Amino acid sequence: MDQITDHRKSSDGHRAGAQGKRAAIIDAAAAIFADSGYSSASIDAIAARARVSRQTVYNQIGDKDKVFKAVVEDVTQRSSARFFAVLDSFPDTPKDIETDLAAFAKRLLKVAICEDCGRWLFRILSLEGARHPDLFTSWREYGPGRKYPALAARFAQLAHGGYLQLDDPSLAARQFMALVMSDVRADLQLGLPIAESELDGLARNAVRTFLRAFGKH
Repeated sequence: MDQITDHRKSSDGHRAGAQGKRAAIIDAAAAIFADSGYSSASIDAIAARARVSRQTVYNQIGDKDKVFKAVVEDVTQRSSARFFAVLDSFPDTPKDIETDLAAFAKRLLKVAICEDCGRWLFRILSLEGARHPDLFTSWREYGPGRKYPALAARFAQLAHGGYLQLDDPSLAARQFMALVMSDVRADLQLGLPIAESELDGLARNAVRTFLRAFGKH
């Protein structure tokens, strides 16, 4: 029996048993893969960070390949859920489209930069996407495959309401996300910290550029 206690907490307090141990392993492995990459990570390091035994990692998930795949699936789904939670705050009937879109863009940036799952996912994709494309099926399905169409539908509503001038909502959605992430992408790829105090300026700059292309003139 594993003698190492899992101290991971959730909103409901301490989580015990298999579910809590698996969650601790996933988070520990995500942080290590994001920091060091797949090749440098080890089951021993993951176990130590998760505060479980090496055997518990194998019992809960499996070898390093299986842990990596589980990490990609888990953080992708959690990051996607956070994106859609922010999307619910999209300004469908803005009072000031620049101000309201900038506030929305800031919330998106906060998910990508200030929350663990967003940072982990971006960094792991940067490090391992080309070397392990088969392991990113979940990301393609839950990431761009769902996010961009949903965002495009919101921009189509703004165009229909007379707030934007655009012919292709899908193009607008892709370019909006590209602009929002443009000034932080390199730092995220390198694992460099980005101050939350910078988000206002980053969001405003992205939205101003976006509205030059798609705003009503």
